[in-house]
Amino acid sequence: MRLAIISHKRCWRPSDGGTSFTTDGGFPFQVRAIAELFDETVLLVPCTSGPSAPGLTALQGRHLSVAPLTEPDGHDLRRKIGFPLWLLRNGLHLVRQAKRADVLHTPVPGDIGLMGMLIGLILRKPLFVRHCGNWLQQATAAERLCKWLMERVVGGRHVMFATGGGTEQPSDQNPRIQWIFSSTLTEAELDALDTERRPPTGGRLRLITAGRQEREKGTGVTIESLPLLLKQRPLVTLDVLGDGMHLQEFKELARTLQVSDRVRFHGNVSHATLLEQFRAADLFCFPTRASEGFPKVVIEAMACGLPVVTSQVSVLPSLTRECGIALGDLSVASVTAAVLQCVAEPETYSRMSGRARQTAREYSLERWRDTIGGSLRSVWGPLRSGV
Repeated sequence: MRLAIISHKRCWRPSDGGTSFTTDGGFPFQVRAIAELFDETVLLVPCTSGPSAPGLTALQGRHLSVAPLTEPDGHDLRRKIGFPLWLLRNGLHLVRQAKRADVLHTPVPGDIGLMGMLIGLILRKPLFVRHCGNWLQQATAAERLCKWLMERVVGGRHVMFATGGGTEQPSDQNPRIQWIFSSTLTEAELDALDTERRPPTGGRLRLITAGRQEREKGTGVTIESLPLLLKQRPLVTLDVLGDGMHLQEFKELARTLQVSDRVRFHGNVSHATLLEQFRAADLFCFPTRASEGFPKVVIEAMACGLPVVTSQVSVLPSLTRECGIALGDLSVASVTAAVLQCVAEPETYSRMSGRARQTAREYSLERWRDTIGGSLRSVWGPLRSGV
C-alpha cells in the first residue's frame, strides 16, 4: 500500500538542494515508525527553505519521500484569512498526491490535516486519522468541527484514533474511535535509560522543563517558584528546553526575580541532548494549562526516572499516578510544595523514580506502531506486500 501523510507540521528543506528534509519534536520518529507499516509513504507538509532551527531531526523512513507544500503565511487570524490563497497554490498538488495514494493519514487538529481529511472523503479514500490534541476539550470552532467530523465518518474503511487514554471510550457518540498513546522512545532507548537514580541531597535540586515555551505550558510558574525553593534547597537550578513565543518573557521574568543565575535556557535541542539533560536532572516540572493530548515529553522524562510535578489536564493524572504529583491548583505555592514533597524523603523520591521508569516502559515507539498497525490491518488487510 502507498500511504500519503498530510500534516501542518513545519519542516525545513535542505539549502543545498538535497533531499534530506528535517523537522523538530517527535514527528520524525513517529513518521519513521508509521512508514515501516507500508510499502511506500509520501509526506505532504509545509516546508521552508530559510535558516533551519537548532535541534532538528532528519525525516527518514522505509521508502519515505517528501512532497513539499508551501508554508502558509502568518499565524492565528492572519493564517486563517490567508488559508484560501494557500489552498489555491497547493490544492492541485494535494489532490494529485491523494489520488496516487491507496490510503491517507491526516494528523489533526490543524488546518492542513483537516483539509487532507476532507480531500480524502471527497476522493473516497480510506482514512487513518489521529487526533493529537486534547480530545476531551476543544478550544476553537475548527477543533470542534474536526471532532464532530471524526465521530460522523469513523467506521467502514475509516480508522480513527484519539490521543490520550482512560478506562472509558473516547467518544460516547461513536465507540469506533480508539484511544492511542504517544511516544518517541524505542525499546532499546528505554532499556538504556532504565537506571536507578539517587535522590538529590545537600540542598541540591536540579529541576527541568521542556516543550514549547508558551505561557500555558507552565514555565513561568516554575520560574516563580524558585525564590521559595531556594529557602529550602539553596542549590536549586532550573533547565528550560525548547523555544516558543514567550521564551524572552521567561528570561525577563528570571531577571526580575533575580534568579537568572539559577536558570539555564537551552532553546531547541536534539532528541539525544534532551535525554542527556533529563538524565542529569532530578525532577520534571510540567504544570501545564495547555490543551494536551498525551505529552510525549512526560514519557521521556519518566523514562529517565524523573518524578513529575504536573497538572490534571487530559491523561496526565493517570499517567503520572505514583510517579509524581498532578495538581489541581497551579499556583506558585502549590507547585513549590509539590516539588518539595517529591524530594523530602529519599524513600519517596526513589519509589516515584522507579515507578516512573516502569510506567514509561509501557509506551515504546514499537508498541505505538504495532497498536496502530493492528487496527489498520483489521480493516484494510495487509499493509505491505509479502507481509
